[in-house]
Amino acid sequence: MKKGFTLIELLIVIALLGVLAVGLLATIDPFEQLKKGRDTSTRNMVEEFYNAALRYYSINNSFPWGDTAQSAVTLDAAPMSAYLTSIQSAGELKEAFLDASGLESVFVTSSTCTGSACEDLKVCFQPQSKAFRNDNNTKFDSLGENTVAGTGPDCSTCYWCIK
Repeated sequence: MKKGFTLIELLIVIALLGVLAVGLLATIDPFEQLKKGRDTSTRNMVEEFYNAALRYYSINNSFPWGDTAQSAVTLDAAPMSAYLTSIQSAGELKEAFLDASGLESVFVTSSTCTGSACEDLKVCFQPQSKAFRNDNNTKFDSLGENTVAGTGPDCSTCYWCIK
């Protein structure tokens, strides 16, 4: 009598391993991890731009766009690219920032300056991952103003903002 496994036993073990692999993939959710990575990169870009713009303001007493209001202008828009160059020339942004991907998903809002009241700056992006949609900063509209009803992972109009 030969010792070994029958075909049925091998098929059962392979099927169990397949079920475990599917369960593991569902737990890890690689697409959600990719979205979370992109959102983390965009959040870092938002914070870097926000801090650079505030440093520029503290040195020059105005934003690069002067006292002109900005209303949800993306960082890759024509007027904003000139402002980014001004901030970069002042040494507040790295040169690589201008070549970064994702500038089109970042919205900048600033109100018209009146006298010394020009510190109003909001920088926002719309997160793709569930983790970022659950974040406390993900409750605004693209202008960084109103709290949006229905925040959480199912909110399709919520923006993560820093102001």
